[in-house]
Amino acid sequence: MTMSSGDFINIYPTELKFPFELRKQSACSLQLSNKTDQYIAFKVKTTNPKKYCVRPNAGVVLPGSSCNVTVTMQAQKEAPPDMQCKDKFLIQSVLAPSGTSNKEITTEMFNKEDGKVIDEFKLRVVYVPANPPSPVPEGSEEGGSPRASLTEDESKSSSLPEAVSRSLEEPKAKSSPSEAWSLISRLTEEKASALQQNQKLRQELELIRKEISKSNAGGFSMLFVVLVGLIGLLVGYLIKKT
Repeated sequence: MTMSSGDFINIYPTELKFPFELRKQSACSLQLSNKTDQYIAFKVKTTNPKKYCVRPNAGVVLPGSSCNVTVTMQAQKEAPPDMQCKDKFLIQSVLAPSGTSNKEITTEMFNKEDGKVIDEFKLRVVYVPANPPSPVPEGSEEGGSPRASLTEDESKSSSLPEAVSRSLEEPKAKSSPSEAWSLISRLTEEKASALQQNQKLRQELELIRKEISKSNAGGFSMLFVVLVGLIGLLVGYLIKKT
């Protein structure tokens, strides 16, 4: 931890860093630590008092204790060139009588006369970006590997013929099931029609058989001719289907 050290107090940090953002207030803090066993009075001054608000701007640090000072920068309408600030702060510290309170601090206590020892610390102001840019991750466009990009392009180009081939084959694949179902449906209808005709012929043969058993010898020849004719029709129909 970097700090300024004198005879009476230690100051941390050694410079005032303000996150800078246009039209917004910004603040930072200082810690004053009393390194003695006596009361120490301090006073904070700046080269631009209208721009900064210091709380407290003066006070007493008890023996072995610390005091925090908050410095607030007013909202700025424009950024300085190159984000460089020329403002300075001066912190003065001096021995104070034991039991001195903050209300008893006077300007005369910091006059350099009668051989009085006064510690003085000068602090500069530094602006830091309120939203610093994030680092470029590995494998990005700026820091990426050319070989990795090339490999990705090669994989895309190699997959192109496969995609074209699949797109050409898809219509065939889609049409095959349709044709198959059409063929199956047609065969099923033909089979059902054949079975219906067969059943009808069986019924007619059964009727003929019954008629034959009831008829006489004279009528047998006529029924026999009809039976032979029906059998001929059945055989011809089956031959035609095959």
